[in-house]
Parts: sequence; structure tokens; C-alpha cells
Amino acid sequence: MTTETGTPVPAPRSWLREYSEIGVSVLLLLLGVLVLTDALTMDVDITQRGPVGPRTVPVVVGIALLLVAVLLAVDVLRGGRGEAEGGEDIDLSEPSDWRTVLLLAGVFLANAVLIDPLGFPISGALLFWGSAYALGSRHYHRDPLIAAGLSLLTFFLFNNLLGVPLPGGPLMEVL
Repeated sequence: MTTETGTPVPAPRSWLREYSEIGVSVLLLLLGVLVLTDALTMDVDITQRGPVGPRTVPVVVGIALLLVAVLLAVDVLRGGRGEAEGGEDIDLSEPSDWRTVLLLAGVFLANAVLIDPLGFPISGALLFWGSAYALGSRHYHRDPLIAAGLSLLTFFLFNNLLGVPLPGGPLMEVL
């Protein structure tokens, strides 16, 4: 397909590949609208005094997201391209490793399902061990021990030092 002047018209698929960063801009725009909508519909106590209230930070973040979305879209449409990171040792011509992505997604989903019945120490250990396995570690004796230690350390840091209560599960009867 060509125009009246004889220049070729890019196929829709090649246009999407050329301007793929527009998708990031649209995502930022939608996120900014969501944050602003949520912030502006927030119930605020009428007796609040002063210019800074619970809406201030979400409104600033929402406006910043909208501004970045517009600036990114303008830059991409003017021909700006994101640069590949020099320190990355990946080959962009190779396909994605969907096995690893799906294993990690399954581990995170399992953690979300198991955290209430088993508690954080057990579900966190499964999360840490499963993530290590999905990312390629095959130390079957060492990894579960490290995962259990990290999970218990995280639980005690959040629960006891930071005051963020995490579900303890059946281990609370033992500890």
C-alpha cells in the first residue's frame, strides 16, 4: 500500500511495534485517572483543618502520573525511543521465558491463598523457596532452610519490631 506521493503506508502491526511505548503512556494515564478519581471521591472528615489532608498526596501523585503520561506520549510521537540498558546481558531477539514467569506467578498466587490458613512463616517460606526454584536454584537441601530462615526473620521484623501484624497460623501455638 502506498500514498498518493508514492511513500509506503506502514502496516498497523509495524506502527504498533514502532510506537510500543504509547502503551506505557496509556497505562500511566489510566492509573493517573484512577488515583485522582479515588482521591477526589475519598470521604474526608469535615472538621479537618489545614491545607494538607489525606487527599493531598494522592492528588499530587495522580497529577504527576497524568503529566508523565502526556510527556511520554509526546516524546514517543516525536520519535523518541527508550534506550536499552547497557548493563543488561539479555538478547532481545530471544523469546520470553514463559515457564519462569508462570512458575513465579503460581508461587505468588499460592502465597496469597495459603497465607491465611498456614500463616506467614509457612507461606513465606514456600514463597521464598518457590521463587528460588523458579529462578533456577537447584540446591534442594540448602534452599528450604534459607527460605525458612528468611520467612521467620521477616515475620519477626514486621510483627514484633515494626508492629505490622502478619498472620501467624498454626506456628503461633508453638512459638
